[in-house]
Amino acid sequence: MLYVVGLSAAAFMAFNIGANDAANPIDTAVGSGALSLKRALALFSVFSILGALLQGSYVMKTIGSGIVQGITVVSALVTVAAAGLWIMLATLLGLPISTSQSIAGAVLGVGVAYAAEGIIKLEDINWSVVTKIVSSWIVSPAISMGLALVLYLALLKLQASIESRKADRILLCLHVFSLSFAAYAFGANDVANATGVYVTVTQQQFGIPGHQTMLVLALLGGVFIAFGGFTLGRRVVETTAYKITKLDNASGVAAGLSLALTVWLFTTVPYALWGFGLPISTTHTSVTSIIGAGMAKSKGLRGLNVGVAVRIMMSWLLTLPVTMCLAFCLHMLINIFL
Repeated sequence: MLYVVGLSAAAFMAFNIGANDAANPIDTAVGSGALSLKRALALFSVFSILGALLQGSYVMKTIGSGIVQGITVVSALVTVAAAGLWIMLATLLGLPISTSQSIAGAVLGVGVAYAAEGIIKLEDINWSVVTKIVSSWIVSPAISMGLALVLYLALLKLQASIESRKADRILLCLHVFSLSFAAYAFGANDVANATGVYVTVTQQQFGIPGHQTMLVLALLGGVFIAFGGFTLGRRVVETTAYKITKLDNASGVAAGLSLALTVWLFTTVPYALWGFGLPISTTHTSVTSIIGAGMAKSKGLRGLNVGVAVRIMMSWLLTLPVTMCLAFCLHMLINIFL
């Protein structure tokens, strides 16, 4: 019964990830006016599910057992419930937060609860993996911002060298490509945030081989992420697509391509090197790529809504401690009654 309830909570988490993070791959195409919201969401749904199925296992291993060993059915339920509640609140407020930070914070909260109960010691938490994850949250936005700036300047040269109608057609094609690629990379990286903690638990419950387990969980997460994007995705899109800076075709493509490349590389390269992908913040990467393109376009901060940017960043700073506290408190409370 706990497993079924927990898996339902994972679906709830995936729904909230879609509602909050669907903005990341689509905001540049929608904000620049290249694609309608419905068309952008349709592309997002298809390619995010594809990314989840083909490469979702890369980061699932990290979330499922890379940070804290011995995640139980109760712990998995607590983790996705704590992260899902925080993401839902942020979505209703129109705030683009990091779902990767949310789930990592919840897993750490469970680890601290284990330590408080004497099940493990604090040093048993895999702090080297935690350090790599936290470092990726700092490095990936910096890379994305710089890459967006360089790509914008390159696209301006492209526009200047060819006829305007041809340039518009090329940029539209690049919008579709960057959105599809970004959605694929998002699905590969973020589906683990909803279902990664259930990999070990599902294997223990049913004895299903690890690869098959991750494939089934990736499909579950991918479908509910797409559903969340279609139903509540508009709230956060309105913030990131229109309120940070005014995007045009060139800046939109630059930000979109920057996001796609950064997320895909952080999913794939660490997996090839160390055997686990890094759950980076696609939200941090998306917002900073928009800021980078906006700064390149306006040649400074003049074209940015600094107040909105600061408000978004304040929600980022709250995410890790809030989800850690929520998960810790829920875990201790549930154990009183079980």
